Amino acid sequence: FSHLHLSGTGIGDLLDVRLMPVNKKLDLSKEVKSRDDLPYKSHYSHNDEVAEAGYYSIFLKDFGIKAELTSDQRTAFHRYTYKKNDQESVVLDLGFAINWDKVLESSITVEDEFTVSGYRFSTGWAKNQKVFFVVRFSKPITAFDLIKDGKYIKETKNISGIKSTAQLFFDKNKEVPLEVKVSVSSVSIKNAKENMTGAKNEFKFDHAKSNAQKIWNKDLSKIIVETPADSLKTIFYTALFHTQVAPVTFNDANGEYRLENDSIVSSEGKTAYSTLSLWDTFRAEHPLLTIVDPEKVSDMINSMLMYYDERGTLPVWTLYANETNTMTGYHSIPVIAEAYLKGIRGFDIKKAFKAMKNTMMGDERGLKFYKKYGYIPYDKLDESVTITLEYAYDDWCVAQIAKELGEEEDYKYFLNRSKSYQHLFDPKSGFMRGLSTDGKSWHEPFDPKFSAHRVHADYTEGNAWQHSWFVLQDTPKLVEMHGGNAKFSKMLEQLFAESSELKGDNVSPDISGLIGQYAHGNEPSHHIAYMFNFSGQPWRTQYWVREILKTQYFTTPDGLSGNEDCGQMSAWYVFSAMGLYPYNPASGEYQIGSPVFEKTTIKISDKVNFTIIAEHASPENIYIQSATLNGKEFNRTFITHKEIQQGGELHFIMGNKPNKNWGIKN
Repeated sequence: FSHLHLSGTGIGDLLDVRLMPVNKKLDLSKEVKSRDDLPYKSHYSHNDEVAEAGYYSIFLKDFGIKAELTSDQRTAFHRYTYKKNDQESVVLDLGFAINWDKVLESSITVEDEFTVSGYRFSTGWAKNQKVFFVVRFSKPITAFDLIKDGKYIKETKNISGIKSTAQLFFDKNKEVPLEVKVSVSSVSIKNAKENMTGAKNEFKFDHAKSNAQKIWNKDLSKIIVETPADSLKTIFYTALFHTQVAPVTFNDANGEYRLENDSIVSSEGKTAYSTLSLWDTFRAEHPLLTIVDPEKVSDMINSMLMYYDERGTLPVWTLYANETNTMTGYHSIPVIAEAYLKGIRGFDIKKAFKAMKNTMMGDERGLKFYKKYGYIPYDKLDESVTITLEYAYDDWCVAQIAKELGEEEDYKYFLNRSKSYQHLFDPKSGFMRGLSTDGKSWHEPFDPKFSAHRVHADYTEGNAWQHSWFVLQDTPKLVEMHGGNAKFSKMLEQLFAESSELKGDNVSPDISGLIGQYAHGNEPSHHIAYMFNFSGQPWRTQYWVREILKTQYFTTPDGLSGNEDCGQMSAWYVFSAMGLYPYNPASGEYQIGSPVFEKTTIKISDKVNFTIIAEHASPENIYIQSATLNGKEFNRTFITHKEIQQGGELHFIMGNKPNKNWGIKN
């Protein structure tokens, strides 16, 4: 049981400070090459497992131990129940690593009969990962073994090496289970101790569990859905839970945290966040937070600005306060723009604008070519189409803040640059394509189903079918470039009707959840079903959104068609099941889809609710017949953030046949 985790990302890391209860002395000196070699591994059955918001338990068959886990903000609580007359023991392993993680140095100190502390320094996806920890036990340690780099070290209470492991043995008081508290820090053991809840000898597992479940219940009650279909409730609230897992609190109780350059800074009374999976989460996860947790959003932006102070650019993908530079674009920019344009304050907008502008005026990550050519040529950089399209959107977001601040020259400059996508549109094929430095020659040969993962590719984790639609900021112009509503809608339908064949000998494994060439298992497709709203066929948006909801989300272990990606996959469901989607997050508008639930209540504040009624909604009645907003006719395919925040009722009448006159005159 480890203490730092990621939520469904495509790359693995963390899993630091691993504890495992066992019932016998183990040989921990043997070399471990994989999880299968771990001497403390145990079989288990999902039939013996309980997983709830705020609580987890499992029965470890090989050792006959029931393990229970809960937590508060900075302390993990364990409770181990052993069989009568069994040895009570716990393994602490700092040496084992998975995925990209590699241990550089670790240390374990047995401080007293109840306390163990230490650190684990590693490199991996997060290049500079320093984890300090303290572990406290409810029973006295009667004996212990310390193993340094595969060798048992005698007559010492401290070891330091690359791979440090301990086995601790406890007083056999069978009247009560063994309870454990664990806290970590990026700064120091001292801070880890200050992070720990309660006095040294205070162990209140049930109290911690109760508090955790109360907090989760409060958070999950911010949206109330009503439907007779329990499976839909299960999917919805599981999804809502997933949207609350990341970003994660990173600062210690005293406000301190470590940056990638090893400097220790203070959050200055705010919460510092890390695990910013921005390529994924700017699309729907962060927009959802502006509704259900707006008070957290400003601190997330302040965290981004702290990373800007360190590096000179806004974050791309931050893990353990390290910039991983994973994925394309600078999508902290739309998160900042969206928040400010939605009225969220609590951060310095002038500093934020400077950070946005300086980031997009840099030379890194293809920006040098983007500025020189007005797009990124395929013969200069891989994934050139995706990067160009995403920079164009980021530019549009910068322009919106420039406009708000009265920076007219910057507004004109970035608005003009936001049209760079037009360079890559091939009117003959209808796709966005790789263009050479001469501005005339397309990347040949061309097959819209071709995919190459990371190298010799024009698209990121996808192909032309999936990436040619990313013009969130100017979709009416994209429709026009296709030749108008009818031609655009026809090609959009073709996306879903095409065969799901993918071509190439290095196809991206991230292309999943296929409906034709639409790939719901990866984020670039997430907005596409809503594009019919822009081409005069909103009933096709209603059809395809319901089809995706029905075929891509289940209550089974494989209930998601792709990586969770820190809440984005689930945020799509939360929004779409309510009948809304933040198509262009920084626009302050939500596109209308097809609401699943008869009634959805969003708690805006203690006194303000926004209610969505979908009268006659059912698996068959997926089409909007008519709608009212606060009793007045509502005949458009979007609603604004401001309208939602003011509270009220959006009332749909649903039917089993499309009303082709509703929502066609936005």
